[in-house]
Amino acid sequence: MNILAYFLAFLFVAAYLVIFDKVGKLKNFKFKNLIPAFLLIAVFIVRYFSIDKRPILSTGHPLFVGIDSFAKIGLGDGIAFLALIGDALSVTMFVVAVMSLFYEKFPAIDRFIRYIFPIGSIICLLTCTDISLILRGGENIELSVFTLTLMAECGAYLALSAFRWFKAIEEGWFKDKNNFSAKSIVTSLIVGVLIVLVTLPAYFVQFTYGYMRGYNYAYDMSRTHRVYVYLMFIIPLTIYFSLRGKDDRTIRFSLIFISVSTMITYSICYSYATLTDISSWPFHLCNTAMYVVPICLIFKWKRLFYFTYFINVLGAIFAMLMPNYDETLNIFTYEAFHFWINHWCAFFFPLICVALRQFDRPKLKLFGYSMFWFFGYFVLVLFLNVYFTAHGQSVDYFFINSDFIGDKLGKTGRDFFKNSRVEFTYGEYTYAFYPAYQLVFYLAYVGLGFGMWFVYELVFSISAEHRELYERRKKIRLDKYALMAKLNGRSIEEPMNPDAGTRLELKNFSKRYGTNKYYSVSGASLTVYGGEIFGFLGPNGAGKSTIIKSIVGIQPITEGSIEVCGFDCAKQPVMSKRQIGYVPDHYALYEKLTGREYINYIADIFEVSKEDREARINEYVSLFELESSIDNQIKTYSHGMKQKITIISALVHNPKLWILDEPLTGLDPNSIYQVKECMRRHARQGNIVFFSSHLIEVVEKLCDRVAIIKKGKIQCVKPIEEIEKESSLEEFYMKIVGEEDLDDEQRKLRELKMAERGNN
Repeated sequence: MNILAYFLAFLFVAAYLVIFDKVGKLKNFKFKNLIPAFLLIAVFIVRYFSIDKRPILSTGHPLFVGIDSFAKIGLGDGIAFLALIGDALSVTMFVVAVMSLFYEKFPAIDRFIRYIFPIGSIICLLTCTDISLILRGGENIELSVFTLTLMAECGAYLALSAFRWFKAIEEGWFKDKNNFSAKSIVTSLIVGVLIVLVTLPAYFVQFTYGYMRGYNYAYDMSRTHRVYVYLMFIIPLTIYFSLRGKDDRTIRFSLIFISVSTMITYSICYSYATLTDISSWPFHLCNTAMYVVPICLIFKWKRLFYFTYFINVLGAIFAMLMPNYDETLNIFTYEAFHFWINHWCAFFFPLICVALRQFDRPKLKLFGYSMFWFFGYFVLVLFLNVYFTAHGQSVDYFFINSDFIGDKLGKTGRDFFKNSRVEFTYGEYTYAFYPAYQLVFYLAYVGLGFGMWFVYELVFSISAEHRELYERRKKIRLDKYALMAKLNGRSIEEPMNPDAGTRLELKNFSKRYGTNKYYSVSGASLTVYGGEIFGFLGPNGAGKSTIIKSIVGIQPITEGSIEVCGFDCAKQPVMSKRQIGYVPDHYALYEKLTGREYINYIADIFEVSKEDREARINEYVSLFELESSIDNQIKTYSHGMKQKITIISALVHNPKLWILDEPLTGLDPNSIYQVKECMRRHARQGNIVFFSSHLIEVVEKLCDRVAIIKKGKIQCVKPIEEIEKESSLEEFYMKIVGEEDLDDEQRKLRELKMAERGNN
């Protein structure tokens, strides 16, 4: 018999080595890992649900007190604990093995397979199977289905470990010093410990420690009960903060791993015997979450996911606040751990999936789908409750056929439940319904589910803002490192590109707002040189203001880069802003200040010397004819005067790049002339004037070059002279933009001009 056992173990190892070797060579075989994966899954299912044949659980069910229960198979305490470790590792190795076949190239997982699988497989074979009895000299011991299937699994794990070792050696794993670094070793240890913790069976603590005296119950918000409730928030927050900065592939792998592992450990209470009895199936609401969540994650079933998101989460909250187990239950028993693991997962997993962006935040339509699934579930368990109760089986799925919930509402709830009873007899069985109570129960739950929507939205709004802040801080750190590398020892006040000169450059700039799938601006590239007046044209909503606000630093850059005089706007925001003077389309001034005070305030921000600011203020005040009003409060100014103060404050530090967004709107002809003269003079000094306007005639007469943008894409960048050789700027603009994209102001101007031409 000993020879047979070793022969079978060797046979399974050899078989799996051949499978991995042969299938691994079929590079063109798309599903090369599916064969061993599904074989392993099939073997595991046969073994896992044959619990009544499990040697270390020889009494038929894992409900024992303390580690002494292992004495039933004649092992000492130390060996018994080793058997418990092996039992836990059998689940750990299964989940890791299957997941690794679908998700390759996770170094920490690869190390776990290479190092832990051989040890775990040997422990399982020697302590968790009938081989342990054979090695102790037992005779005439028939190998059970459990032993044979576990031997098959261990063979697979040994084969997978050997395969990963061969692959690592081929790739020169021993030559890479990073594999032996302290960081690599610590990371592997942490990941290994977390993997084992996630897959520990619910009875592990009870088998190890027995009862914990002094902490006998978790009920009625006792101290122990509160600790368990606190954990329902601590656990998901820990998972969220551990995964928030990871890539999507790692997040998805981790969530599937945790959900599948907890589903398997939860299912330990089922065997072939219990599965043949439909009344023992997991029809309770929170029980369904253990199976729905991993299925939705694996197959990306969005509509079904929102059932667990709106319904299971709410049910789990109520269950944890009002647990339905015996109030004298010791907290270290299998039943207590089984209950809390189930409801923790039902509560936080759907929320974690949305917080980590594996599923979208739901809209009203998806809430409707969740209610559709809930209605089907409610009707199903209602009739199952009535049927099984009538046939003498004690079930109460979702507590809709008893006064468990009504009792929490006091005498009124209990009376309402009793008075709504309706029953009828069919054959020898009496079927009892509580239609009024059950209808109110259903409607109340739907209402609470809808109410939870607003709680979720608040939580996820906070989560989204937190994630955005985290990503922004992360990007700032990365930009800082990139800046230091680019400067190569030079001062941070020097431009990244020291040869740029006076130049504005957009390189494949793209901008997307928030979680919007569409880009407001996509792949914009242009270069503007010193001495130019550059016009920026396009209809409303084309992306002009988006580009301008990104240049001046009002909003972050999604993709690409923007340089101002060699300073990168993302990596050197302060220095790039020092080169810019900005006149927005909608200005906001401190109206209780005088014009002079406001300009001095801006000059202080840019650290302009007293001599320079006084000279420039006097110059521009004279140019814009503001001598009599410059020392009056801004709130007394007209629109045109406020616009002039905005322009002076943008020029007080003599910027290399002067940006104006619709600067001539609402100005009288004299003021328009003054602004245009100021623009020409600033450009003649070797600076850049970049302005956006709907007044095409002004652009045509004033600008050296223009760019036309439409629907977020720059259509062309051309000199005015080149355009005028073929047609007017207006006609050229119309060819590019098209009549349908004109805004109301541009359309009216065009109609007036067409009418004038007709009259002439």
